[in-house]
Amino acid sequence: MSIHQNSGAIGGRKTLLHKPKYFEHPTSIEISNLESQRNSVSDLFPTALETLLAELHTQFDRERQILLAARIEKQNQFDAGAVPQFKKDHPARMTGWRVAPIPEDLLDRRVEITGPVSDTKMVINMLNPNQLGERACTAMLDFEDSMSPTWKNTISGIENVIGVSKMDLSYTQPAEGNSGPKLYKLNSSNMAHPMVRVRGLHLSEKNVLVNGEALSAGLFDLATTAFHSAANFMKSGKTPKYYVPKCEHYLEARWWNQVFQAIEDFLSIARGSIKVTFLIETLPAAFQMEEILFEIRERACGLNGGRWDKIFSDIKTLKMHKDRVLADRSSIDMTKPWMDSYAKHLIKICHKRGAYAMGGMSAFTPGENEEIRKIQTEKVIADKCREASIGHDGCWVSHPYFVQSAKKQFPKLNQLDVMQADQPAEPDLLPRGDGPKTIEGLRQNLRVGIAYQHGWDRELGCISFENLMEDLATLEISRVQVWQWLYHRISLDDGTVVDEALIRMLFEEELQKILSQKKITASKDQNSYRDAKNKIEEVYLQKEFSHFFTT
Repeated sequence: MSIHQNSGAIGGRKTLLHKPKYFEHPTSIEISNLESQRNSVSDLFPTALETLLAELHTQFDRERQILLAARIEKQNQFDAGAVPQFKKDHPARMTGWRVAPIPEDLLDRRVEITGPVSDTKMVINMLNPNQLGERACTAMLDFEDSMSPTWKNTISGIENVIGVSKMDLSYTQPAEGNSGPKLYKLNSSNMAHPMVRVRGLHLSEKNVLVNGEALSAGLFDLATTAFHSAANFMKSGKTPKYYVPKCEHYLEARWWNQVFQAIEDFLSIARGSIKVTFLIETLPAAFQMEEILFEIRERACGLNGGRWDKIFSDIKTLKMHKDRVLADRSSIDMTKPWMDSYAKHLIKICHKRGAYAMGGMSAFTPGENEEIRKIQTEKVIADKCREASIGHDGCWVSHPYFVQSAKKQFPKLNQLDVMQADQPAEPDLLPRGDGPKTIEGLRQNLRVGIAYQHGWDRELGCISFENLMEDLATLEISRVQVWQWLYHRISLDDGTVVDEALIRMLFEEELQKILSQKKITASKDQNSYRDAKNKIEEVYLQKEFSHFFTT
């Protein structure tokens, strides 16, 4: 469909009579016309929303491209030997400022759960109480690392956010075997507070073109969901809440804040009505936490320590630094000195400014039997106990099964009084290259790649594999670690030198291991795994480094 700028109604209210300057440019927009599961795309994109998307692109995409170019320039400096450093001359260093008051429905964030926004059944299960009657405090409905960004999935995600905002989302599971159809529906009287994570600054939505240019994927996710859901949430006394990922610089946070402001203006709601938590999950951002929080202070309700993407960024940012080649992915946890300092620095900055400091994801899955579930639960408890002990206000879990165990580790509503006063103002946040580098660590990275690619080929953005929830972030760790080990031709602890021939040999061995462990005998299924192995093998062995799997 193609349109030119028009005015219209949004959620039953008229748009501004005097729009700000960023809604004064003539634009055209084209949106892929694809039938989704329930509604047609045209039903989701009335004229007013098309106007909003087109004008946001016109106003903000040039600056987005400048920010992305600045990332490349900075990365070139890192590749040449530089390292990230703290800022000295930003107004965030001033005393006295604090973030805006935190809304009532964001005061309890002790346990957050997350999963792909496109999966209706999963969205309902994340929001509802589990079988023990316990529910998460908040649920992050994810357009990013846990969702394969097909157009069908993206449209389903928008529809699910709309259903959640109206509190009438439901899903009927088709009959299977001797079991009849099963209805899943939201428990509107006892549901977790929903949040939406949009895609990062670097991604584009190729199915939406403005003047022939692809729209920013994150801007698309934010604008479409806010357009359809903000009024519904506010009418029922809830706050429209978002997560923003992959930020690398305070100027990027400023860009996002301006986009939020523009959307609020278009929706005729007060500035600051939409609240946001930024993920501090890149190494450059770890050095600019206070500056990022300052830029979003009118709508900030916290920062989150996204540990898995942070490890990915640690490797990616310093990939050329031979003295900082990281150890086996399984050996890097929050007790590593630079990871511990990163978490405590986040707590120090957030609590100093009145914002919540959220902990990271325990990627464990419950397992298939009681013995495994007990082991997995103990791992989650240990992880969450540590996060609570250093002052985090809440944490993430990957499955409703762990909600109760995790929540017990956070007896207080928040820990804003924990100031981390003993932590230096500028701690050492640079990763260190010590630790095991083993053949099994290499094998695990290859195995994860095969399994994840197999899921990706089936339009899945996260998979349960070897009792862990593997999403795009953990795949990225595996991918870039193999690239770094190969580039530097490191010698593993047993003396084996990592080269292309070794990786190709191990890929084949790990494929056979997966087929054997999963008892896959049908030719069709074996071929699908082999196809996945062949694809991911070439990705891992690319000579030129690719900054993101999705690009």
